[in-house]
Amino acid sequence: MTPAVIQLAAEAAERRSAEVTDWGARIAWVIGLLVFIAFVYWLMRQGWKWRGALQSDLPELPAAPGGLPEHRLALTGRYHGSTTAGQWLDRIVAHGLGVRSRVELTLTDAGLDVVRPGATDFFVPAAQLRGARLDKGIAGKVLTEGGLLVVTWAHGDKLIDSGFRSDRAAEHAAWVEAVNLMNQSITTEGAER
Repeated sequence: MTPAVIQLAAEAAERRSAEVTDWGARIAWVIGLLVFIAFVYWLMRQGWKWRGALQSDLPELPAAPGGLPEHRLALTGRYHGSTTAGQWLDRIVAHGLGVRSRVELTLTDAGLDVVRPGATDFFVPAAQLRGARLDKGIAGKVLTEGGLLVVTWAHGDKLIDSGFRSDRAAEHAAWVEAVNLMNQSITTEGAER
């Protein structure tokens, strides 16, 4: 072998044995990234708690009375949250209204019973129902046009929109009609007195 070939072989061996990773720097970057992610989650949690504190004037949610009359309609699906009526991005988090969950909705002559496994159940008396509509979104959830059943109801001095999606979306139209008819009959009865 010539001295030039030996020189090239030695240089090639040096290049192959060079350290590829600086483990100390890499570990520091990973730890820094994890701390940053934890900080962002902490800020999000603080924001959620702050929003709940701002909404603390909202009264407790009513529970369903015993012995509800026979139901008009029932559905199973998802509860996507509640917002201030007409402001689809102003999520209400007080009393667990901001928690998404499975839902079993039952509409009776007494009102709307909202049963949420793993979250707080609540009841909307018929006199508090203000209407229902099909919409495409509510805070944190956007669907195709008409993919979300939004029920408007009064609670304390606040109007609230609550968003639901049935497991069978074809049921939404019947719910809108039934809630709006119930609201019209209650309004008519109240005007006659």
